[in-house]
Amino acid sequence: MTTEQHLRVREIFEAALDHDASQRAPWVARQAADDPAVRDEVISLLDHHGRAGNFLTEPIVERVPDLLADEAVLAPGTALGAYTIVKELGRGGMGRVYLASDARLGRQVAIKVLAPHLTRDGLQRERLRREARAAAALTHPGICAVYALEENGDELFIVTEFIDGATLRHEIASGRRPSATEIVRTAREIAAALADAHSRGVIHRDLKPENIMRTRDGRLKILDFGLARLEAAPAAGAFVTEPGLLVGTPAYMAPEQLNGGPVDVRADVFAFGALLYEYISGQHPFAAATPLATIARVLESEARPLDVQCPHVPGAVLECVERCLQKAADQRFRSAVDIAVALERADETNAPQARSMWWRIHQLVIIGFYIGVASLGWQIKEWVKTPTTVSLFIALGVGAAIGGVLRGHLVFTEQINRRNLGGERRRAAPALIVVDVLMAMALVADATMLTEWPLTAMLTMALGVAMVLAAVVLEPATTRAALGTSR
Repeated sequence: MTTEQHLRVREIFEAALDHDASQRAPWVARQAADDPAVRDEVISLLDHHGRAGNFLTEPIVERVPDLLADEAVLAPGTALGAYTIVKELGRGGMGRVYLASDARLGRQVAIKVLAPHLTRDGLQRERLRREARAAAALTHPGICAVYALEENGDELFIVTEFIDGATLRHEIASGRRPSATEIVRTAREIAAALADAHSRGVIHRDLKPENIMRTRDGRLKILDFGLARLEAAPAAGAFVTEPGLLVGTPAYMAPEQLNGGPVDVRADVFAFGALLYEYISGQHPFAAATPLATIARVLESEARPLDVQCPHVPGAVLECVERCLQKAADQRFRSAVDIAVALERADETNAPQARSMWWRIHQLVIIGFYIGVASLGWQIKEWVKTPTTVSLFIALGVGAAIGGVLRGHLVFTEQINRRNLGGERRRAAPALIVVDVLMAMALVADATMLTEWPLTAMLTMALGVAMVLAAVVLEPATTRAALGTSR
């Protein structure tokens, strides 16, 4: 198959998943009637997809009910050392979580009793101890505190702060979309807490709406560093998991995480972008008809433009989400520390459209300025007919053409494909600075040729200096004010 055929297979396959299962084969046959190889490949993929089922997203205790069969359920009133069980709060693949009272300090705590399959051998127990130590080292008010790691015979349990509130998942499911102020506040709180973990070398690896809790007084807490890992292990065996082992929730995993590759803090950055996108819009950025199709889109497809669905979102937040969701890890923020810094510029009140309108006007004015500078070069060439002025006019004309095309492309991208604007600006920025500086130098050189018109020479030279200042100082400031980034 050719590259074009493979691309077409992917497009038809993803589109077919949005149709009812009984209608997929006929629909595919119509879409690929002109290419039997593409048709057969898509139908084969659909067949494998149908047999794969929902294994990647079903809770493990539902998929494998015997997994926790040998785990005793703790009844209310059961004592675990100084803790007394009040009630069960929930369960998952790592065990059960209970509300308990702490007799020593007179407070309520949450106790995660780890599943027997995680604590049977010494290696697993040591990894869990390291995990608990990593989480216990985090003391940020936006992170659920780990109080203790307790061992009671063969049982191993983690004692954490009990948080009374609702998860971000409940807020998303309510159907109420947050205001610009709520978006910025929520993004900043999560980023600040995650930044504290990243600055200590701790990776969460299972960041999702279910693991963000809003307390009754409105504060946010990141829960469950149960899959946490120290980014820089002090010794062999210090990692909680190893490359190639799939842990976490697939819909919020970074592509490299889904592929079983090495994971660092940038996997959390991707998950942050996904959960923030979902909190804002109510939809997962790579949502599809089936869980497996969602994962395929995480790996291959671009997220739907967030500003089209939610035009009130501040520009700095849009830029942040876009950068977090980049497929390549090196194109994302280096860590949540950088996210927190970027969000400091977020405007809680103004929607990006009004500000980006001024950015568009700014670009169009500069394009007009280029035309004026090239026209001035032509006029100087007419006043002083020398090979030098002719060469300078040509240089100004070429620079104006290149700069005008690049800025016109950015304006077009902002209007038609805004989600890629950040990347296009970063690509074009070096070329635009070079063009502006070279044109300014050509203007200064032209000014030195106007010996008979000193006033015109001075104004031309001042125009060149102003052009450099505008490119290096003013434009980054106006772009930051309009779109949240300097370039």
